[in-house]
Amino acid sequence: MLYSLFEYLKNAGIDIPGGGMFQYVTFRAISALVLSLVISCWFGSHFIDILKRKNISETQRDVKLDPFGVAKKGVPTMGGVIIIVAILVPCLLIGDLKNIYMWLMIITTVILGAIGFADDYIKTFRKNKEGLNGWFKVAGQLALGLIVGLTLRYSPQVVINEKVETRIENNTEVVIKTPDVKSTRTTIPFFKNHNLNYADAFSWLGEKAKYQAGWIFFVLLTLFIVTAISNGSNLNDGMDGMAAGNSAIIGVTLGILAYVSSNVVTASHFDLMYIPGSQEVVIYLCTFVGALIGFLWFNSYPAQIFMGDTGSLTIGGIIAVAALCIHKELLLPILCGVFVVESLSVICQRFYYKLGKRKGVHQRIWKRTPIHDHYRTSMEQVLKADPGSTVKFQGNDNKLQLETKITLRTWIISIGLAALTILTLKIR
Repeated sequence: MLYSLFEYLKNAGIDIPGGGMFQYVTFRAISALVLSLVISCWFGSHFIDILKRKNISETQRDVKLDPFGVAKKGVPTMGGVIIIVAILVPCLLIGDLKNIYMWLMIITTVILGAIGFADDYIKTFRKNKEGLNGWFKVAGQLALGLIVGLTLRYSPQVVINEKVETRIENNTEVVIKTPDVKSTRTTIPFFKNHNLNYADAFSWLGEKAKYQAGWIFFVLLTLFIVTAISNGSNLNDGMDGMAAGNSAIIGVTLGILAYVSSNVVTASHFDLMYIPGSQEVVIYLCTFVGALIGFLWFNSYPAQIFMGDTGSLTIGGIIAVAALCIHKELLLPILCGVFVVESLSVICQRFYYKLGKRKGVHQRIWKRTPIHDHYRTSMEQVLKADPGSTVKFQGNDNKLQLETKITLRTWIISIGLAALTILTLKIR
């Protein structure tokens, strides 16, 4: 809104002192981050007070089931509303609402926020611990993936410039670039001067057909990435501050990658494809990081509020769509390594458990999944819930970890993975 207003005034010849600052991505990005942080802290405080007054909370961990005697009953949930509000308000005020990437990010926030809110509503108000049927969640994620994939396919604003160079001629910086094209190319980590084109995998279909097949594959890949990262984030939301902290680190990294891709000079320096218009992804990700940091004020141990599926599903989808917009989706297995491991731990545990039931035994790989729960679960708890079960990796019950230590260690791992992801720009 403000961006469009100052742009209109500038074109009309009306000079507003300081209005020109809104033309700079760095100014808008920092302003968006600060504004989202302030909104998250201010709105979060009032929102928590409202939930507590109305006694709106989800039944959480029972002190009797916790090895350290920590009870989490009566803590308000639906904290994802704080994150969503703190993201949307700055984006609408500072973002360029004519930019397709900004709208894709806003649509992602609204759709997944609505799905998560429905799940939290059923758990909280209808006292149904199962929440929204899992298939409805997946259907919503797939629908979003389809919207994102088809928009990136058909929108005329979505183009790339695979090769850009800058050189100095007569003391003037000159930009040399190839034409802007719509392409299925994406960045491959650890490879220099090479981008992967999905269409090349279908060369056997012929020159014309491979292009269409490449886009079909990209849309299907988008469905998978949005669903996988969103669910991975949801599984990571199990301890105070864990999902918010990990996601903020990921958001900062994607923001750096988006800024590099949106600027001709930096794209040339790092030998990355230039993506016109992707500066709005930078603005959005700054609001995303600011909102999460503000939310951590209340969600850090001991949590005053939980984000619930309203937050966890949304932040995962945001990460996935942001990476797709800047053609960095193949970096997500590295950058979101914590989410990937959490998801794989659940998948492997379920498969192993079902395999054992066919043989008439109750077998587990870990004491509890997602895997972060394994490190604070005792065998006594496992046997109480599932008598006669065996655990392949039991660990030492005398060395169970505190929740805060597990959370901080996942943050450290995420920082390391973020550094590795950025290093892939040079280690190629």
